[in-house]
Amino acid sequence: MSKTVIHTDNAPAAIGTYSQAIKCGDTVYVSGQIPLDPKTMEFVSQDIEPQIHQVFKNLSAVAVASGGDLNQIAKLNIFLTDLSCFPLVNQIMSEYFQQPYPARAAVGVKELPKGALVEMDAILSLEH
Repeated sequence: MSKTVIHTDNAPAAIGTYSQAIKCGDTVYVSGQIPLDPKTMEFVSQDIEPQIHQVFKNLSAVAVASGGDLNQIAKLNIFLTDLSCFPLVNQIMSEYFQQPYPARAAVGVKELPKGALVEMDAILSLEH
């Protein structure tokens, strides 16, 4: 099976040796997204709430570039430097997703790239 690189200028450029996403067949593997504004490559805020929104916007941009949307995410991984913010993630997530919601994991971590407070990666299924 061949791999197709997914790239969009509507999400932050890769800041390392990775692609924004890779499509294999009808499955898209989205790399971890942090709350960078794709135009400035700077954090949208130092506060958690705008960071969570920006991560969902970045995930959405990559999903659209792959031919899908957020509701085609089958698996979502959420990494937080403060797990007490998880209820806020749930609240904000309901603004971006419709049922059935994706399978999900939330993991508390010591730190994230560039000092982000939140990072998410995803697996999309583009099957219809």
